[in-house]
Amino acid sequence: MKVFRKLLTFDEAQQVIQQCFKPKPLSIEEIPLLEAYNRVLAEDVTATLNIPPFNRSTVDGYAVRAEDTFGAEESKPVSLKFCGTVNVGEPPKIKVPCGTAAEIVTGAPIPEGADAIVMVEHTVLKDDDVFVYNAVAKDENVMEAGSDIQKGETVLKAGQLLHSREIGVLAALGLAKVKVYAVPHVAVLSTGAEIVEPGKELPHGRIYDINAHSLSTAVLESGGDPLYMGVFPDDMAELQKALKHAMASTDMVITSGGVSAGPKDVMPQTLNSLGKPGVIVCGISIKPGKPTTVALIDEKPVFSLPGHPTSALLIFHLLVRPIIQGMAGRKMEKTQKVKTFAAIRMFPARGRRTFVMVRLKRDESNRLIAEPVPVGLSGAITTLAKADGFIEIGENQQFIDAGEEVAVHLFRRNDCLLV
Repeated sequence: MKVFRKLLTFDEAQQVIQQCFKPKPLSIEEIPLLEAYNRVLAEDVTATLNIPPFNRSTVDGYAVRAEDTFGAEESKPVSLKFCGTVNVGEPPKIKVPCGTAAEIVTGAPIPEGADAIVMVEHTVLKDDDVFVYNAVAKDENVMEAGSDIQKGETVLKAGQLLHSREIGVLAALGLAKVKVYAVPHVAVLSTGAEIVEPGKELPHGRIYDINAHSLSTAVLESGGDPLYMGVFPDDMAELQKALKHAMASTDMVITSGGVSAGPKDVMPQTLNSLGKPGVIVCGISIKPGKPTTVALIDEKPVFSLPGHPTSALLIFHLLVRPIIQGMAGRKMEKTQKVKTFAAIRMFPARGRRTFVMVRLKRDESNRLIAEPVPVGLSGAITTLAKADGFIEIGENQQFIDAGEEVAVHLFRRNDCLLV
């Protein structure tokens, strides 16, 4: 029976991974702006024009010379001669001489001679006379050219994630394409004779493949592009073939299962047979996730996670997610933490760093309480589904006492819990 090498501590495992593989963006590609959602900007964007590119009206009304309206009030309007109309979307065809007013709509360019806009609500048009019932100051109701974005200004920086607001800025600058970091392609495969792909008939004694789908989704959430490779038996020859294909077609590989100490757990041996340096981590002194194995083959990382869904997703969150984010050019986001109080006394596994899944609730005094999620069987997928986050208990810590203040690492950002 195979046994683990000397277990690394969690900190040692992180150090080994960082020393052997430093994630960085893969390449840069230029893509259409409408395809840029959730991609990472690869270069600073400098404005090549003013936004808005001209002085424009912010209201419907009349373009005037501000000094012509001085003294206007409800009981004593100022009369100006109507001199024409300014339309939106075209250069003004008229000028505004002293003592005149031009009809204008929101967004239309300010005509020559005018320096303010009187809102239509403060005017009355009779024949060719515009009666102004409220004086305006110079530049009132006018958005000046470059007041939003100035030509030469750096509006977005490399490394920013492009969401609707950022893409709106790029569109305002007239960009049809944008340079972004390439998305890392990540192969995901499962091992085990008991695993069946969803959609197929489920024979007695087997279970559907949970990990490939939850891990593929986690890859997407981290900025990667998952490639599901399927389910493979615990056979070294077949695994070699599958892993070679996966490494040839992707930038990184994630497997689940086949890493414990049983006779069918052949993944570490298989990885070592594929290239140098091979396995760099073979077991970590943590709970859950002890059998986690990490290899580096021809400069590509392979993370072989435990078969238990809860363990696999937790280890992905702790070790794999930062690597994918780095390869995608994303900022490695730190897990959001909230201060809470332990609902009950919690004990770690002896000599191992322990991660306790918890759900959060508020007690009668509105304190945030961390309550352990019943684990049941180690393969229960519902453990993580019910958990808001986890509490980390150090290797040398005896326990966390009931009522003790503790930090909970959240699986998803939730600003409501900070209140």
